[in-house]
Amino acid sequence: MKRVSSANVFSTIATTTLLTSPYRPPDKGNCKSNNVKVMGNKKTGVHGNVADYHVFNGGVHSGKPSFMKWTLNDVVNVVRSHRIPCVFAVGMVFFMYVEYTIRMVPHSSPPLDWGFLLTRSFHRALASRPLLNTVLAALNTVFVLMQTVYIVWAWVIEGRPRATISALFMFTCRGILGCSTQLPLPQEFLGSGVDFPVGNVSFFLFFSGHVAGAVIASLDMRRMQRRGMAWLFDILNVLQSLRLLATRGHYTIDLAVGLGAGILFDFLAGKYEQSKTTKTSTFSRSMKEIC
Repeated sequence: MKRVSSANVFSTIATTTLLTSPYRPPDKGNCKSNNVKVMGNKKTGVHGNVADYHVFNGGVHSGKPSFMKWTLNDVVNVVRSHRIPCVFAVGMVFFMYVEYTIRMVPHSSPPLDWGFLLTRSFHRALASRPLLNTVLAALNTVFVLMQTVYIVWAWVIEGRPRATISALFMFTCRGILGCSTQLPLPQEFLGSGVDFPVGNVSFFLFFSGHVAGAVIASLDMRRMQRRGMAWLFDILNVLQSLRLLATRGHYTIDLAVGLGAGILFDFLAGKYEQSKTTKTSTFSRSMKEIC
């Protein structure tokens, strides 16, 4: 049996307990195993005595299954204190029913997209007014250039590479996914010679780099307390999304995943920066100790 410190034991117990029963964590009392002994007052939590936990090769396991310690009060507290997960639980059940009963789209029919359905009038307006479509496409290209300039500026001028690293991660992953599954271009697509990428060239549908790039820039602005600029980018991103749906330049799922991708890759870029900072600090401390 592996010997571990008491701090690690309590940390793991707290994590396990918070994941399974977060509304009433146990106190730090006795915690015993063959090779682990922590002095203190013996107290009882939701999962029984802390002493009921045993450490096996770094893992924590209680003597009884978690659900056997649940009470009606515990269930009520979950509903009261964790309403959002409960709503998602209802949503999961609902969409399981929808998924198993929905009529599949035949292979001979175009994909069903609710974003296209909701922007039908906007699409008809753009189709009947080519000049308006061209003007909006040009404005959208300007917005993409604004994103690019800000992200590069943050690195080259301000010395903050996180947004640039995030964009590099994002566009590389987008390229891999775009090559892996090439979605068909919507039948009602309205192109423009001034739209980004300029010149009516081919592009990946999944996922939207327009949306993801705007999200990356907006998140960086918020970190720098540039909230006015961030809100402006968010509003322009919404308008951009409506235009992309109306021109059939992206499916709804492309835009939704683009939003999530911007958040995800900004987070990963932050983790990358943090790892490099930690390694640099460790190296600096080691050099000082040597000297």
